[in-house]
Amino acid sequence: MNRPRGNLAAGLALGGIILFLGFIAPFLYPAAPYALHPAQALQAPSLAFPLGTDELGRDNLALVLSGGFATLVVALPAAVLAFATGLAYGLLSGLAPAWLDKILMRLLDVVLALPSLVVLLFFAALVTLNNTSLILLLGFISWPGLARLVRNETLAQRGRDFILAAEQAGAGRVYLARVHLLRVIAPVLVVNGTFMVGDTIFALSALSFLGLGVQPPKVSWGSLLDSALNIIALDPWWLILPPGLLVFGSLLAASLTGQGLLRRWGNVR
Repeated sequence: MNRPRGNLAAGLALGGIILFLGFIAPFLYPAAPYALHPAQALQAPSLAFPLGTDELGRDNLALVLSGGFATLVVALPAAVLAFATGLAYGLLSGLAPAWLDKILMRLLDVVLALPSLVVLLFFAALVTLNNTSLILLLGFISWPGLARLVRNETLAQRGRDFILAAEQAGAGRVYLARVHLLRVIAPVLVVNGTFMVGDTIFALSALSFLGLGVQPPKVSWGSLLDSALNIIALDPWWLILPPGLLVFGSLLAASLTGQGLLRRWGNVR
């Protein structure tokens, strides 16, 4: 197995495990994530509690699985929203007249100049936090990079013979984008969409770690990591490692998949 296929296979396998833990495993593991067992508080992993318990006596495995569902059910739609927004903006700018393209690019430069995490924290502190608002926040903060890439790819393709021939035949901009451009830049879109999933999971985990993500009583991987680090003096390694490894695993899955796709399509030698 060559390296590109190895990266792709490893990324897809790891991504499949993450999705299984987030969407299927919570329904297969019978323990209630928010049930309290005060007498078993802060117990290390055992047969009764495979990942131990937290300071309130809650089953940590059930919490991690529930947190995975809460994380992915926000991060994945946010990635889709960011992808659609960046794609639409990039195509609009790349196919627009030169004067409108310049205006759209200057606006994009302003957005790109803003520190993403600071902007995210600012708006997260202003709005009521729920799944819908988190999806909107993460989606609308993550699209600018893709928009610039799509715009540049669109401009690069507009000078090709088949595009010029279609324009001379009377093809409109929507037709050009739908029939020709999207087909040509599909590899770039798939690769960057994969990376975008990892970015949104990380951004949501960072927000939850700071208390501005998924709100109590629900938990996410970020909030579980924050809670564990608050009692780090007690050395609850079984509370720190699982959510931390799952966030890292999500980023690694996105990275390996994206790199594998990129190398497979020959964009990286």
